Amino acid sequence: MLTLGSGGVQKRPKSFTSSQNLFNRFIEHLVPISASGYNRLMRPNELWEGHSLKMRLLRTLLTPLSWLYAFGWQSYLLIYNLGVKRASRPHRPVICIGNLVTGGSGKSPLTLYVAKLLVESGRTVVLGCSGYGAPHAEAAEIAPLGPLSAAEWGDEPAMFRWLLPDVPIVVGRRRVLAGELVHQAFPDAVLVMDDGFQHLPLRKDLTLLLDDPRPTNSRCLPAGPYREPRNNRRRADEVLPGRFRVVSERLDLVKVDGELEIPTAYSVLCALGQPQRFLDQLQSSFPRVAGVGKTLLLSDHDPLQGGTLLEEFPVALPIIVTAKDWVKLRLRPDVGSRQFIVAGQRIRVEPEADFKKWLKERVDE
Repeated sequence: MLTLGSGGVQKRPKSFTSSQNLFNRFIEHLVPISASGYNRLMRPNELWEGHSLKMRLLRTLLTPLSWLYAFGWQSYLLIYNLGVKRASRPHRPVICIGNLVTGGSGKSPLTLYVAKLLVESGRTVVLGCSGYGAPHAEAAEIAPLGPLSAAEWGDEPAMFRWLLPDVPIVVGRRRVLAGELVHQAFPDAVLVMDDGFQHLPLRKDLTLLLDDPRPTNSRCLPAGPYREPRNNRRRADEVLPGRFRVVSERLDLVKVDGELEIPTAYSVLCALGQPQRFLDQLQSSFPRVAGVGKTLLLSDHDPLQGGTLLEEFPVALPIIVTAKDWVKLRLRPDVGSRQFIVAGQRIRVEPEADFKKWLKERVDE
C-alpha cells in the first residue's frame, strides 16, 4: 500500500537540460493538438506512433537525422569498447534499471520492487536518480532526510522518498560522483539506479533493461523514441521480458483526505511519459462511467503548478493521480479545493522465486 506524506513548496524549474524535453518542445511546433477524447496529447508519441499520412511523412523526413544520431551514439560507445575511455567504479555493487527509449517504460515501479526485495533480504539500499530538471541534479548530492521538494530534487526522487521514506537517495546527473558519495556515506549499500543505462562513464555490476519485444517504431531519435540503437540491448545482463517478466498487479487507491470509497465517476490528471498504460490499468481496475469526469494529460515531468490548473476539473468528482504527480500537487495552495485519490502501481517479476534467487546471487558476487 502507499504511505501518505507531505513536502515543500513547489516551483517550476527554470531550465531544462534534457534533450528529450527540448525535442518535445520542438515537436509541439510541428504537430498540432489532435482532436481526441483527451485535452492534450503526448506529441512526440503522436509523431512516433501516428498512422496518419502527415505523421508517416514526418517520420520519413526525420529518418536521416536518426541515422546520424545512431552513428554518433555508436561512435561514443566504441570509445569505451576499445578502451580509449574506461568506466569508473567508485562503488559496488551498482544495479541499473534502464531502458532504451525516452519517456516512461516502467523503470520506477521496477526500481521500487528491486529495492524492496533487497531491503527485505537485509541489505542496505541507496536509490540513485537523475533528478530530471531540478537544481540539485546539476552534479550529485545525497538527499536530506524527510520529504523532498519535487521542484528542488525532482519528481521521481520526491516520489521515492514518499513511498520509501527510510531509504537514502542520491540525486544527480553525474553518476560517477553519485557513486563516490554513496561509497563514502554508505560503503556497504547496494546502489539501485533508476535509469542510467546510457551513462557509460559509470560501471554497473548488474543491468536490468526494460524493452518492448515488439516495438511499433524502433528508430532512434528524432524519428523514433530510441535513445540508442535497439540492438544494443545485448549490453544488458537481463532484458525484460525474457527469462523474467514484469507482471502488473491491480492498482492501489489511497484517498489523500478521509476514507476511500471506490469511485465509478472520477477525473484523471497525469503527467507521464506513457500515460495510456496508466489509463488502461485504471479503467481495468476501476471502471469509470463513460462520459463522466475530465481527463487531462500533460507532458512528462510537468511541474503541475499552473495557477488555474485545478479549475478545469469538476468540484464534485475526485481526481485520480499517480504518486509521481501527487508529490508535485500536494502543496498547491488550492489543493484543498478538490478531492484527490492517489493510484499506486504494484508490480512483481515472475517467476518471482527464481528472480529473488538470481538477484541475491548476482548482488553477492
